[in-house]
Order: sequence, then C-alpha cells, then structure tokens
Amino acid sequence: MTMDLAARISLRTKKLALLMRDMRQDRRRSMEECALAIGVPPEQYRDYEEARSSPSLPELELLVYFLELPIQQLWSDKTISETESPSETPDLIKVKAVRQRMIGALLRREREKVNLTITQLAEQTGLTPSELQEFELGERTLTLPMLEALAISIDSRLETFIDQSGPVGAWLASQKSIQKFSELPKEIQDFVCQPVNLPYLELAIKMSEMSKDRLRSVAEGLLDITL
Repeated sequence: MTMDLAARISLRTKKLALLMRDMRQDRRRSMEECALAIGVPPEQYRDYEEARSSPSLPELELLVYFLELPIQQLWSDKTISETESPSETPDLIKVKAVRQRMIGALLRREREKVNLTITQLAEQTGLTPSELQEFELGERTLTLPMLEALAISIDSRLETFIDQSGPVGAWLASQKSIQKFSELPKEIQDFVCQPVNLPYLELAIKMSEMSKDRLRSVAEGLLDITL
C-alpha cells in the first residue's frame, strides 16, 4: 500500500468516525444499540467511532437504516449539527404552551358552533363550568382522553385539534406527504425522482391550475399542431 493511499484511507477513517458519532448522537442512540443493529460487538463499534478501524458498506447501510438518516450524510463535509441552524429547533416548552391555548380556543369554537353554553356542556359531561373555562383559556392541561370525550360531546373530531401550522404540524404534514409518495406506483416514484423530468412535473402543476376552458383551448391547439 503506497503512502498516498494509506494517508487517504486514514483521513477517510477519521472523517467517517466523526460522522458516525454525530449521526448516532443526533438520534440519541447508544453505541450498544447501534452495534446490535449492524451485527457487531460493542467494542468493534467503539473502534469505528474512535477511528481505530472502519465499517463495511453493508454495515453502514444498516446503520443509516436503523438511524433513519440518508446514507449521503456519510459523504458529507459537515456534521448534522453544522448543517442545522439553531433557529430550526423550536422551544418545545413554549410550543406546548401555545398549543394548549390553541386547543382551548378550538374547543370554544367547536362548542359555539353547536350552540352549547359552557353550563350546558358542563351538565352533559359532569365537569364544572369553571373547569371547562380553564380548558378553553388554555390555563389547564387537557389530557387526550378528556379532549376526545369533549370532542364527542360537541359533535367534533379529534383531528380538528391536531397541530396544522406549528413546527409539529409541519413535521406531521411532511410525514404524511412521504407516506402518500410511498403509496404511489413504483414507476411514478421513479419518474418523479428523475431530475430530468422536473419540467414535465412543473407543466403538470400549471395545467392542474387551469380552468376547463383553458385546458380545452390548449388541447385544441396541440391537436392543430399535430395535424
């Protein structure tokens, strides 16, 4: 092995160790958990993260699968902590307090939609008017079973109260989009994933926004060209 090749391998081993440790810590996993996931002893996994040896490609594939991260992160020049802006991490305690008030406001809106007073809802549920008022003002935490029971009492659904616009809501929406994409036929997934097909997708979006008359006009124009 030449010195040049040995130096490259040594540098890559150290970089890979840093990225592996960063990925594991980002996912809050222990070395033991990762070692079990890729089928190596914990001591061997520790050697990987301390750059004393390097994993194989199949082991790395199992690791990113276990950590639910893209394998491209292992070729990155930056750690996850370096690529993520601090502003992207919300204050979760503040988010919870805001969501509690929003849920209370939604509860009041849904109650008023069915023309129920707090007193009437209290009689239906066995709660006191003051308890209901505290829920609606976000001053008192609503457990999930209590929220479900109240939603049924005011002819509403639990889905009405799930976050739609906050950081958690944005994450839930992205997960839903990923799920929908995974349910598409494989040939459509392959088509969408090809960058060369982007103009066709953009055209499809524009056409979906057209009125029926406009679409008919475009179709007639294409027919004239092909005749």
